[in-house]
Amino acid sequence: MKSVTLRARRRDEIFHLDTSRVVTKPFIPGGPDRCRNVINRVLRLSDTEVADVLEELRLNFEGRHKNIWEAFREHFELVQHFVEQDQPLSDHRRLLIGAYFTHEFSIEAAAFFNPSIVPHPDQSGLQPGDLRFVMSFRATGEGHLSSIEFRSGVLKHDHAIEFDPISRYVGRANIVKNPKYVVRDFMRKLDEMGWKNEVSDTILSALAAEFTYTELERAITESYSQSQDGWASAEETSDNMRWLARSNYDIWFRREDSLSERVIFPVSKNESRGIEDARFVRFVDDDGDITYYATCTAYNGFTILPQLIVTQDFLHFRMITLNGKSSKDKGMALFPRKINGRYVMISRIDGENMYLMTSDNVHFWDEVTCLQAPSDPWEFIQIGNCGSPIETSEGWLLLTHGVGPMRQYCMGAMLLDLETPHRVIGKMKDPLLVSNQKEREGYVPNVVYSCGALIHNGELVIPYATSDWASTIAQVEVGELLDLLKS
Repeated sequence: MKSVTLRARRRDEIFHLDTSRVVTKPFIPGGPDRCRNVINRVLRLSDTEVADVLEELRLNFEGRHKNIWEAFREHFELVQHFVEQDQPLSDHRRLLIGAYFTHEFSIEAAAFFNPSIVPHPDQSGLQPGDLRFVMSFRATGEGHLSSIEFRSGVLKHDHAIEFDPISRYVGRANIVKNPKYVVRDFMRKLDEMGWKNEVSDTILSALAAEFTYTELERAITESYSQSQDGWASAEETSDNMRWLARSNYDIWFRREDSLSERVIFPVSKNESRGIEDARFVRFVDDDGDITYYATCTAYNGFTILPQLIVTQDFLHFRMITLNGKSSKDKGMALFPRKINGRYVMISRIDGENMYLMTSDNVHFWDEVTCLQAPSDPWEFIQIGNCGSPIETSEGWLLLTHGVGPMRQYCMGAMLLDLETPHRVIGKMKDPLLVSNQKEREGYVPNVVYSCGALIHNGELVIPYATSDWASTIAQVEVGELLDLLKS
């Protein structure tokens, strides 16, 4: 590898995985018969035995979770239909049954990596020149199941970094039971999936412009009852519409939970094997409204599905499928504002080249042009982004990743024109960041990778992952980098 013309300065901070950070998950040990067997064993216990087991659970687990009893109650509701007796159960017995159908999951057991960074929504109470930030991470646990975690802190005016304390607890989000959907977008997605037909049109025509999941179910039921002969495809179409609705959902966290306690954990079937590589960006709309978007990838063990996370406060999140013929593959990154009235996105739709997409709807992406093909030896296998472009007076600063020989991932940079971002002003010939001897060992060796950086007081702050295992931070003087790219 040639020596680079500009080197990023590594900081000492390292974000290691922490196996003690655990969440509760439902645990179903087998089919209906086995579930009934477990429940019946609990029902045969005396009240004293139930109290003794619960007390042992309290001593062993109450200090590891903010409210372990809430999880037990929630998980009892999942299996209560297996209870084979008419008389009501005591609260203690319901809790104990729920405990048998609960287990802990260590969210960082395998890796803590692929970070992004954005300004925090709350910038109050800071010294002049300071910036409060939010960092997101991909946390991977047993079975390579990934979720999204957060950290926060302050970038000081003198380029020091102060991190907020990390809570000992981890909390999962509350799922909004009845989120709203837009008929126009819902119909467009059905058409894209090849599921739009007479059945879906009839069902959607009975709904208002915005509808809830409950209203969708009611419209499906009513359309069945009003149909004289029924439709051959009615059941399949209805199932497809339910699947699409359940793939788009809302979650929220309690305000009293610190940012480090909030974990976006897989919910839908699309995410059954994880949520990967969130690229957060602070998006400023034409009217000045600020929304935080993140593109990410849902994985079910067989296919990937691009998704969009939407929030304004990091308390309430909307999880939405990204749509359109060009919304495929991984590594999509949204520009932080519209350009010439349109949303703009960097993508890698073929797994090899880097593309520029534009749209009048942030949820649908069809128009695409090739922005950059691999051109230098360190990126001959593939080229992609390392997060959303950053606006500077000289152009859009885009961090890139390239894959070269021995599947080595390196990071570079490009500069795009502000008003015509498909025009490349400059591109680094050599990598900006290459894994050193300490960073090259990990779950996937020889990788440095980021999902987003920001500029603060003339410094480009780059949180990045090392070999799909841990994370750290590098800094680059922006003026030097721009001079190199322009030359």
